[in-house]
Amino acid sequence: MQADDPQFHVRLAETAADLRAAQRLRYEVFVAELGGDGPTIDHANRLERDELDEAYDHLLLIDESLGGKIVGVYRLMRDDQVHKVGRYYSNGEYDLGPILSSGRSLMELGRSCVAHSYRGGTAIYHLWKGLARYVEKHQIEVLFGVASFHGTDISKIAQPLSLLHHRHLAPEPLRVRALATQYQTMDLVPEHEIDRVAAMRDVPALIKAYLRLGGCVGDGAFIDHDFNTTDVCLVMDTAKLSERHRAIYSKGETV
Repeated sequence: MQADDPQFHVRLAETAADLRAAQRLRYEVFVAELGGDGPTIDHANRLERDELDEAYDHLLLIDESLGGKIVGVYRLMRDDQVHKVGRYYSNGEYDLGPILSSGRSLMELGRSCVAHSYRGGTAIYHLWKGLARYVEKHQIEVLFGVASFHGTDISKIAQPLSLLHHRHLAPEPLRVRALATQYQTMDLVPEHEIDRVAAMRDVPALIKAYLRLGGCVGDGAFIDHDFNTTDVCLVMDTAKLSERHRAIYSKGETV
């Protein structure tokens, strides 16, 4: 599917080579750049992968000016696909009971990344437009997935975590909760003591983007020592998108 900018197009991975290219980009971002590690990472071949990859759809952002190089990735799992592996990635970090019992159409988002040199430009916009068309095509009602703060030192991110807790906590019907094994409360700083401008500045760009689209967060963070991250679970009810945001999110190409 062609994007408005002929430099980029977005499509689903179709071959084993596509998947390996996506895993290689994930390695460059999550491992080489951010210091992630874990038992499933293939350092010899520079691949960030796990046993769930084969069951997921992988949305790819392609730079045609570089001969079709993959420069952005999103990993997607609809609720009608989860039977292939029996669980979502997020099940390993969060009790998803509230959304799984909601009776609504679900999709998990994860492993989202864009190559370093493409950040701050229009690349992510094209990737998100492709994602929006996928959501529309499959009539997804609730999006969810973990997103990360870099590092596991909670003292350094107490303010932004507290801001998320006080201002962006998911409503009860969608409020997933971090598993007890690595549960980290986000209610760390009283709301009146938060420097909201500074705290929001320290929220990662991907999480801020979801918040602008009406996203919210589950109860508690999950400390992932293997990946050197502190994870929050984002939940977005697509029916809650404002008309302005819906227009931005959904215009563009089809998947």
